[in-house]
Amino acid sequence: MRIPRFPEAAATGTVTIRVPPTEAYRIISDPPVMIRFAEEAHRARWLNGAGTPAVGARFQGYNRNGLRRWATTCRITDADPARRFAYEVTAPLRIPISRWQYDIEPSAEGCTVTETNWLRVPLWFIPFAIVITGVFDRIGANNSNITTTLQRLKAHLESAPVS
Repeated sequence: MRIPRFPEAAATGTVTIRVPPTEAYRIISDPPVMIRFAEEAHRARWLNGAGTPAVGARFQGYNRNGLRRWATTCRITDADPARRFAYEVTAPLRIPISRWQYDIEPSAEGCTVTETNWLRVPLWFIPFAIVITGVFDRIGANNSNITTTLQRLKAHLESAPVS
C-alpha cells in the first residue's frame, strides 16, 4: 500500500558568493559547521562515527522554533565535491520529512549556490508536524529560512580567508 505524501513542493533560493566552489562545498558539506548559518536548525552531530560527507553517512539535526524543539535523522544521498551536497531527513520511526540539496556552480564572481528543499512528509503526519514545529506554512517558512541561511553563508565565506 502506498502512503499518500505531501504534494511535491519545493522551497528554494540562490546566492552568488565570491569564493571558489571548493570553499563553498567545504562548509556546506559539514553539517555541524553549516548549522551555524541556519535559522531553525541549531545543532548537528555526526552519527555512527561518521565525520566526513560521504553518501550513506548520517547525522542528527536538532531544530527549534520558539519553545518548540525536535530532532531529525539525516542521511547523505549526494556528496559530489564542489558540485552537490544533499541529504534526506526523517523523523523518529523513519517517517520521511524532506530532502535538502545544495547545488554549486562556478561563476565569473566565484560560485552560485542554490539551496532547495522538497517536502516528503506523508499527508497523515502533517498535523503532527504542525504541532511539533509550530509552523503552518512549511514551504513559506523554508523559503524564508533558505534566504537567511544563504545570506549568512555568503557573509561568512566572503569575510573568511580562503584556505
